[in-house]
Amino acid sequence: MARTSWFDDKAEHALIQEQVTKLQSFTDALADGIVSQQEVNGQEQRLIAAMKKLEPELSDDMHAKVTTVLVELTAYNVMRLLHELHTERARLAFSRP
Repeated sequence: MARTSWFDDKAEHALIQEQVTKLQSFTDALADGIVSQQEVNGQEQRLIAAMKKLEPELSDDMHAKVTTVLVELTAYNVMRLLHELHTERARLAFSRP
């Protein structure tokens, strides 16, 4: 399987988000504008399955590096979500007639 880079040609921007938008389960979950608890649970199960498949193949050093990436990615996703929610809340508060 050919490797898909995680970065653009200049290594300035992560391309993971672009790959996420091609993920069928993700696009299906967003199709109606509401992400249900069932859809979140399904994504969690797919994540756990992928992690269980990968983890035994990693050396201790690579395991530590992948763990760091997963933690940083999770922190980024939570921070980005909170920032977007805050920005939207501020936009709505100041756009009221």
